[in-house]
Amino acid sequence: MKNFSDQEVRWGILGVGNVCEVKSAPAMNLIPNSRLVAVMRRNEAKAKDYAARHGVGKWYSDAQALIDDPEVNAIYIATPPDAHLELTRMAAAAGKPVYVEKPMARNHAECLEMIEICEKVDVPLFVAYYRRALPHFVKIKELMGEGAIGAIRTVHINMRQIVEPEIITKLENNWRVIPEIAGGGYFYDLASHQLDLLDFFFGKITHTAGFCGNQANAYQVEDIVVGSFFFEDGVFGTGNWCFSSSQSAEIDEIVIDGDKGQIRFATFGKGEFTLIRDGHEPQLLQFELPKHIQQPLIRSIVDELLGSGLCASTGISGARANWVMGELIRERIA
Repeated sequence: MKNFSDQEVRWGILGVGNVCEVKSAPAMNLIPNSRLVAVMRRNEAKAKDYAARHGVGKWYSDAQALIDDPEVNAIYIATPPDAHLELTRMAAAAGKPVYVEKPMARNHAECLEMIEICEKVDVPLFVAYYRRALPHFVKIKELMGEGAIGAIRTVHINMRQIVEPEIITKLENNWRVIPEIAGGGYFYDLASHQLDLLDFFFGKITHTAGFCGNQANAYQVEDIVVGSFFFEDGVFGTGNWCFSSSQSAEIDEIVIDGDKGQIRFATFGKGEFTLIRDGHEPQLLQFELPKHIQQPLIRSIVDELLGSGLCASTGISGARANWVMGELIRERIA
């Protein structure tokens, strides 16, 4: 990327909605050499209100105006996915690094276009798959690298939620199940985190096949997806996502099997996992998660921009999650 000439990252946010209340934006002022200096939302009153409540000096209702602000030198795109491509284009044209919410875009083609746009002007592109930087997932990767459960054989994702899952934040409009906005349904919103996390653990998925359907007819997009996949390092995997289950059947679990043990964890739960090794009692390893859950990943972005580290979640890695999801829902059978 081009040299980042400033000694401080001064963030401008496009789309200060719910994700910016606790998860991401407040962390920008807690990281050394990082400040949030401007926010934007199309609703002028809401932009002004957010700025007032969070002590942000500038607010805008026009995206281009924020991007053109000379004090802003990095852009965080926190809108729904349908705006990611165009806003990335605008930010890259201004020569400003881009941090975009997940999923990276509505489909893989849009992701590739975002990558190309940023590469042409040598602007870095990062994606908010923040689980790559959380301590318990970093520890899982470390343990597997050390051979704690031997050679990895398989990984299995099992997720069941009721029709209106509590894990989904209620918004003014439920854009997460509008394909023109989100690309897909709750599968795109939640499985994207899981598939990206497995990419972090095992590298890219090279082969995948799946089916999807809509059993509950609560909305138009898929509410059930099943599939299998194969990673470049030889691990085989399966996934089963159902968003119309009973409350008693709800589950969020990933199981990694090695030839000497097993690791089990929830993607969206506490900062903990269970390590099971042959000949040993199961161990529950627990880690404290940051209040602002994106803080470790945002810190890695700041470090990379200032030349003192690297961020593990890039446009290239983020696009792979979109490719896998697209393949898994390619064939709709119900």
